[in-house]
Amino acid sequence: MAAKGSSILLRRHQQHKRRRRVLRKAVQRRQSRARAKAVPGPESEAWREFAASFVAAGLVPPPEKQAWTAAKASGGSAVVLLPQGRALTFTGKCCLTCLYGSVQVFGFTINPDQPPCRLFSPDSHCPLTIKALEPKGVEASEKEVRTETRSVLRAHQVPQESRCKLMKAFSPQCSVVLLEHLDTPVTRFILSHPSFSHIFSTKRQKVPSFTPEDAILASAGIRKLDPESGLMMSESTVSAIEELTQACQEEEDGCPIILVCGPKSVGKSTFNRYLINLLLNRLPCIEFLECDLGQPEFTPPGCISLLNVTEPLLGPPFTHQRSPRRMVYFGETSCEQDTERYLDTLKYVFGAYERDAPLVVNTMGWVKGSGLLLLLDLIRLLAPSHLVQISAQGFQDMPRLSLEYMRHTPGLHTRGPGALKGKGLRGRTEAIEEQPRSYGAGHKLLCVQPQFLGAGAAGHARTHSSTLRDLALLGYLGQLQPLEQESVLPLHSLVPYQVPFSAVALRIIHAEVAPSHALCALNASWVGLGRMLEGVPSQLDGPILLTQTPICDCLGFGIIRGIDVEKQLYQLLTPVLPEKLRLVNCLLVGNITIPHCIFLNQVGIEGEAPYVTSGYNFAISGAGKLKVKRHLKRRGLTQPPA
Repeated sequence: MAAKGSSILLRRHQQHKRRRRVLRKAVQRRQSRARAKAVPGPESEAWREFAASFVAAGLVPPPEKQAWTAAKASGGSAVVLLPQGRALTFTGKCCLTCLYGSVQVFGFTINPDQPPCRLFSPDSHCPLTIKALEPKGVEASEKEVRTETRSVLRAHQVPQESRCKLMKAFSPQCSVVLLEHLDTPVTRFILSHPSFSHIFSTKRQKVPSFTPEDAILASAGIRKLDPESGLMMSESTVSAIEELTQACQEEEDGCPIILVCGPKSVGKSTFNRYLINLLLNRLPCIEFLECDLGQPEFTPPGCISLLNVTEPLLGPPFTHQRSPRRMVYFGETSCEQDTERYLDTLKYVFGAYERDAPLVVNTMGWVKGSGLLLLLDLIRLLAPSHLVQISAQGFQDMPRLSLEYMRHTPGLHTRGPGALKGKGLRGRTEAIEEQPRSYGAGHKLLCVQPQFLGAGAAGHARTHSSTLRDLALLGYLGQLQPLEQESVLPLHSLVPYQVPFSAVALRIIHAEVAPSHALCALNASWVGLGRMLEGVPSQLDGPILLTQTPICDCLGFGIIRGIDVEKQLYQLLTPVLPEKLRLVNCLLVGNITIPHCIFLNQVGIEGEAPYVTSGYNFAISGAGKLKVKRHLKRRGLTQPPA
């Protein structure tokens, strides 16, 4: 048995030797073939020249060099060096400080002598891009510039290893920025809701191109994206912005009024933000008139407002909710059911414009049927000097709003250059005649054709409009979070104000409600805090109800957390300061609802959450949501029979 086993082992050993010998010879043959191919012959040289001709002609792009250099800094921040003309497109949020050179973000130029800028680039909106600009006025020698840059890096506690890495790629034509992690009470509050916890996601993507520089950016709170995913501007867009910028600087006919209009999802808000940022590079402030009830820029939905903008807009609307100079709470996301009140409200808000700075006007995307006629009324009321018409390719429902078209086409309530078509518009003719520059002077029409993917396709937008409205409401409510508090406080843990019934009047805007049900409609509702000049009507007992909707200043918003009927007190939760809250004498309830995530995300509640039920029977007639049949034409737009 032992002899037999040893013979088997010997046979296997010989087989392994033969296999190794065969493999060695095969490898040698492959290496000799590769060496033979590596010898440059006349045919291979010809092929190389032929391939190089494609690269020289631009048909094949040459291999790209590293567009930027990133290095670690203290506290998890990152220092990024961008050569001239290079750009970094990203998602996430960070705080940017320019250390050397100058960069541009969404039209706004950032220099070393400016304070840090907060950048918000969520996946719900077009990503931001940091682009290095051409240096201006560099008179020092390269040695002096390098020495000064090293001292700046040391002052910001950049480690020596990172300084060496950056200075190897440094040139006087580049730009250097510091990116620090950004955390604000508003973003913390929004991210605390599971449905929005991903909007600033910087998770590593499973792609082979992930580099150590990407990890450095992730530590600062951002993630690199494809440059083509950033802002894409067509030639018509660039041309229009250049002309508007020049007009605002020259002010030959007074301060320009720029009205931007177009259908849904064509980039009106993006155009406005970029234009405002460009103008803020040259002017101290810009006036902004918000006429879009559904997607306002600076306020929660349902408002018409006038603001003085002095800081750049480097994020979506929910990141820069601000207090306007004048604001009226309309209470709806559309004015289709009450266009007269809409125009009267717009007239009141526009009256606060003092014409000491250029005015940018944002309009609704409702430009079909009655919406187009209402837009004509709005143009005649505001009398803009420049009208920017953004239209998607193939969109036929909106004609070219030329001077000839405006002179001969009646609006919904006006005819010609300002004559009233009907009654009941409470002095709109006088409002038009009060303008220093009458509409007879006309407007300069600038037609813009966007080229980004999905332009004009409302159903293919990056984020649904209802989601954007919820984000705006959450951004406003995030102001309730204390600045010194690192953790998020749930809204039900905050102490509300107690407002007596006798101190404020109540008006439910969007529906007719019986007086006995008014408090039920008010409880757990979003309310506008109005200030009526005529004061509150006197009443001995119970809530004071208004019979008509007042057009009055809105000082802010809040949530009616509860109602104490016995003590006759409203429990109000609002970020409005107490000195302003003392001026409020009217609570306005509209058709703007509190986001569902506010009710569902009540942390620390034992048992059933307040205002939330799971036993609702949708089988009951009228219990479900109304289905809007959009394919049916309105009665006024149907064609009469032949």
